[in-house]
Parts: sequence; structure tokens; C-alpha cells
Amino acid sequence: MQRFFFYSLFIITYCSTQTYAQNFYNRDTIQVIELFFSFSNWDAQLDANEPTETYIYADSVRINGQSFDSCGVRYKGNSSYNPSNQKNPLRIELNTIKSNQDYQGITDIKLSNDYKDPSMIREILSYQILENYMDCPSSNFARVYINGQYRGVYTNNQSINDDFNQEHYYHSDDTYFKCNPVGGAGPGGGTSPDLKYLGTDSSSYFNGYELQSTYGWNRLVNLCNVLNNDFQNIENALDIDRAIWMLAFNNVLVNLDSYSGAFRQNYYLSWDNNGRFVPTVWDLNMSFGGFPGGTGSGTFTPSSLDPFSNATSNNHPLIKQIMANPLYKRMYMAHVRTMVQEMFASGQYETWAQNLMALADSSIQADPYKFYTYNQFVNSLTTAVTGGGPGGGGSIPGIKALMDARAQFFSTNAAYLLQAPSITSHGATATPLTYGITATITANVSNETAVYLGYRTNHTLKFNRVQMYDDGAHNDGAANDHLYGVEVPVNGLTFEYYIYADNNNAGLFSPARAEHDFHTLQVVFPAPAIGAVLINEVLASNISTNLDPNGQAEDWIELINTTNAPIDLAGFYLSDDALNLLEWPIPAGTIIAANGYLLIWADKDTTEQGLHCNFKLGSTGDYVYLSHGFNVHDQISFGLQTPDVAYARCPDAGMNFAQVTPTPLANNNCQASTMELYMQVQVAPNPFTELLQVNNDEADLTMQIQDMNGRLLWNQQLALGTQQINTSNWANGIYIVTLAQGTRSQTMKFVKY
Repeated sequence: MQRFFFYSLFIITYCSTQTYAQNFYNRDTIQVIELFFSFSNWDAQLDANEPTETYIYADSVRINGQSFDSCGVRYKGNSSYNPSNQKNPLRIELNTIKSNQDYQGITDIKLSNDYKDPSMIREILSYQILENYMDCPSSNFARVYINGQYRGVYTNNQSINDDFNQEHYYHSDDTYFKCNPVGGAGPGGGTSPDLKYLGTDSSSYFNGYELQSTYGWNRLVNLCNVLNNDFQNIENALDIDRAIWMLAFNNVLVNLDSYSGAFRQNYYLSWDNNGRFVPTVWDLNMSFGGFPGGTGSGTFTPSSLDPFSNATSNNHPLIKQIMANPLYKRMYMAHVRTMVQEMFASGQYETWAQNLMALADSSIQADPYKFYTYNQFVNSLTTAVTGGGPGGGGSIPGIKALMDARAQFFSTNAAYLLQAPSITSHGATATPLTYGITATITANVSNETAVYLGYRTNHTLKFNRVQMYDDGAHNDGAANDHLYGVEVPVNGLTFEYYIYADNNNAGLFSPARAEHDFHTLQVVFPAPAIGAVLINEVLASNISTNLDPNGQAEDWIELINTTNAPIDLAGFYLSDDALNLLEWPIPAGTIIAANGYLLIWADKDTTEQGLHCNFKLGSTGDYVYLSHGFNVHDQISFGLQTPDVAYARCPDAGMNFAQVTPTPLANNNCQASTMELYMQVQVAPNPFTELLQVNNDEADLTMQIQDMNGRLLWNQQLALGTQQINTSNWANGIYIVTLAQGTRSQTMKFVKY
């Protein structure tokens, strides 16, 4: 296989989007999910299997017209499930039988039945609010049919699983817990997942938490120990900011079927790539005051629920410890103020609620098994429902009636009205930031006692919080002039930061939604000359040789430094996709020695230690791109690979490629190989806009350009020297460039934007 050489000198903006975020969980759409069973007693079979949480098999499941064969289905839920219900919560596994089945990458579908919710929007609306402040599942409506019969409107909630953890916490196939009592909620339901320390024996925690991974009990025990007995080190064990946001959300929305309520449940704990747990809120059908179990600390009125509810409760150690810490308590109230002001005092939530109800109105009116009447649904924003619904019971407040009263309560609450500092400006003393320097970040603040900078130099890392100074010694102007400064290293791919200021009464974040939102400063990476770092060798069909540190035979990519000086690879990316050159960032601080090599495992396993990129190589042929930002420094393509045979430059850093015995981190073995000649031609840039430039030093060379539909747009024999191809009439998209010379040929992808 031959290859040709091109350099890309253009910068484009590429936005990577998750398909499901736009489609399957899009709140502006209603999904249609149809289940087909060959037997008529499917309900009885689902009821029989519910206690053991085992699946029965649907002959097919159809989602928005796309069919899947032999899928697992079961009932789920605790209080929301009842064998006498005509509408029980459902869980669908598309890949239970056929492992390659998914809908837009999704295999696990969870459908809630809107139990105890006359509005049928509580869950979707609550997640819509929460996603502005912390990572949470996406949620929307679904119309569900079984054997052709309409069963009603369900809430379609994104599953919290390895895919969710990877997307939000940059870590998967690792520890995570569903924090619900194994025996069910309430008295007699088992140990509460309240994060109390129960000793070192992990079996003491088994009844209170559901381990969703293969290991992690010792990590949970350590979290509980640190929370209760070593709280000064809590930020090493828990993402404290997301925990504070969770508690603020639970309180403001009177979401008491949660850690903040009597049963201390309905959240997940996921292990992230920073070696700590991150909480995720779950199960919001009883949000907005719909939970009858209360706070667990006596009577209360939902509209005037104290923001410090359970602050002294021994059954709620997370709340108790946070409220006992003055800094965290002020941060908590800052988050409460932000949420109340942005969502409820402004009326934003009501607009969203009305939009959701209008979207689902006709589907809910036709729902034959809804738990409440259509009139109760229509009036559910303003009118409480007492009794009725599944199991009868207490009053469920109208959402608007409750939250307008809640906003009014906060407007007169003494703790809410405490005056926070004001942050008038912030930024770096010099921008853009240059990688490797020490930068000074400043902030102008008034009415303050202390000011902090939270910063990180990679989006996947946790924020470092450091104190800022107004002493005249930190590039902060004169002492006591309310201009604060601090010096921090710029040693990563980006610079994200927030400012937090407080006094003895209250605190303020900038931006207000920090740490979920943050300010960003551009980082400039001095680029080495093109050719200084090259792709030197790849192994795309590793069967039994060159095991990675975990003992696995994974594919790999070897880079070579062609210079006499070490190079920091900050700003470099590897990719196998021309449309996503920034697919995998090489970690800043990764040094390739002078005239040395660097090995990167192409195994799509970023959870392992070392350099593991987030894509695999195709043994039947693939592309590999090495870029600095959007500027391509090197690329190769290869065809069908022989197992345990590498595709390598011969000699090292040379122009020709060969099939050779693998030699990772060593000179390529070019003594006995199948040599492939390097075509002396350059085609640039890639991506391109209107002009492609070809620099050719090869005789008798033909070039063809086709679009993705196979239409031939350009076909000529290339003259020696330089020529340009005008593509102004071509549509944006991917084009296939093929070079041919006798029996030799080479094909590459180019992108027009």
C-alpha cells in the first residue's frame, strides 16, 4: 500500500455531538416505542419475573419505526410498580440476545409511568432545570404500544450506566453505585444509603447500596469514613461542588424522595477519572413536593421548607457536615440563590412546563391507563390533587402554586437575603495564555473577605481551588485595593476557571453556575516544525505480540521525534477520522525524547493507566492523523493488515513504508519486508474550502476525485510541478482522492467545509 504526503494549514471548527442528545432524548419530540410479544399473557409473565428483575423476551421492539429482534423486557420500579396496575414502569434491553443491537448507540431504555404525578411532567421538567447546574440524565416523553394497543404516555429517562459515566465523568467500566436500599425504600427496606460510616466491613453496606460494577465496596467505605471522620479531606473522596448542587436542587424543588428526605436515597455515586465519587440525581417523579414521606425531621410546609433542613440530622451526614462548614454553607446558599433567581423568580420554569404540557396534551388525553384524569392534568400547575391516583394518599401540590410560593418564601428569608460580594471583572494579565508559562489571574471584588480561583488545565480534570491575594505581592496592584491576584501554571490543553468570593455572611460565584459552567481562556501551543514528529509505525492487527501493561494484545501507534531536542506534545491530537481531527488529545506534558519514540495504545480504553487513545484501528484498513490543533502534521493510510505484522516507515522517519516485524520503541525492522513506495506528491490543505493545491514530482501520475456517492468530479494526469483545482461548485462534504501510477494506487479522504 502506498501513501501520499499532504499538510493541512487551515483551521476549522468541529463540533462533536451525541446523536441521542438530539434525537432519542430530545425534549421537543415524543418517541414512539412499540413492543410485540408472540404470547397474550405478557403482563402476567412480566409480573411473575418482576421480583427477580429478570427479563422476558419480546419478539421485536420498534423505536420510531426502526425494528429490533428479540429484546429483553421487564417491569421495574419500587412503589411505582404494582401487579394490579395497567401501566407499570418498563425496562427494555435491545442487546440482551443480539449484542450488536442499539438505537443511536443506546441499548438500555428506561420508561417511567408517571406514578404520583398528575402533571406527568415532573421528571422531565426537573431534569431540564437540573441540567443547567450539574450533569444529569436526559428525559422526554414516549408513547408506548404493546401488541398494537396504545398503553399511554411514559417518561423516557436516560440510563445511568458506563456510557453515561464515560460521557460525563470521563471514566467507564469502573465503580458506580445506585444508592437505593436493596430491600426497597422506607421502614424495613434495609440499610439506608445515607453515607453513615458503618465500620470497615463492607458487608455492612450491602443492603443500602446497589453495586453496579464488579468492584468498589472499599471505595464506598472510604468515602463514608472520610465524610464522617475526616471531613477536612472530603474533596479527595467526593466532588463536593456537585454534592452541594444536588442538595440545593433537592431543597429548592422540595424533591424529598432523595438524599434530602426521610429515606436518603435516589442518587448514584460514580467513580471519575480524578479518583473520587461524583453524585448524580435520579428518580424525580415526586419532585415539586410530591413525596409524602417528608424530610425525616418532623413536620414542615413544602412552600416554606427551610434551606437548612436536616442541617443537624445525624441521619443525613452529608447535609450535616456541609452545613457545619462555613465555606461550604455559603457556597450552598449561593447555589440556592442562583437556582431560585434563574428558574423560579424569573418564571422560566413555568414557560418550560407549559411547553411540555402542550407537546404531550393530545397523547395524555388519549392515554387509556393514566393514573389521573385529563382535567387533573390540565389543572396540575395550579391545583393540588388530594387522594386519587395510585394508592390514594396525601396531597400533591400544583407545580406553579408551590414554586411561586417557594420563590416568595425565599424573597423574605433572612439567610437568602444576606449580601454577597460583587465581582466586577476578572481575567488574566496577558492573553492569550502560552502553554508552559506561569500566568496571573486577577479579579476585582467588593464587599469581600476572601476570594478564590478555581482552575483546571484539562476539561476532564477537577478544579483546583486556590486563594487569591490583595497584598500587592501577587501582580494584584496595590495592597487592599480590592484587586486580587494569584499565579498559576498553564500546563494543559485549555484553561478553565471560575471566581468565588465571600464574606462572613454570603458567597458569590462567577459564573453563577460554577463549577458546572466556567470561564475559558485560550491557550496557545508553540508548534514544532511540520515533520518534527511523525507517525513511524502502527500495528493494527495485534493478535498475540506486544502486550500492553494490562497483559492485553492491543493495537498501537508509534510516534518518532526526528529532532535533536525533546518535544512536549501538548496541543497534538491523534485521530482516525478526517471529520474529527481532535478525536484524542495527547495529554499535555507528554514528552517525546530527542530522536526518540513514543508508543500509544489504540484500544479505546481510556480508563487504563498510560497512553490509551479513544479509538481503535481497523485491521481491514484505516487512516491515522497526527495534528497540532486543526493543522495536520502527518497522516497515513493502510489497507488489509496481516496479524502481528506492523506497517512502518523504512527506514525510521523515512519516505517509504513496509510490512515488517513489529519493533515498538526501537528501530524499525526493515531487513526483510514488503516495501511500499512513497509517492512524491503533496495535496493540501485538508480540510479545504475552494482550492486544492497539488505539488507533484512523479511522472505518469493520475488523480481522480469522487464524492461519497461515487460521482467522478475530477480525473486528470498530473503534470510535474504545481497546479490548483477549483472546487467552488462542489458541495461541502467528504471527497475521495485516488492517485494511480501503473499498478500502484493510493486513496485518501479530504473534507470540504
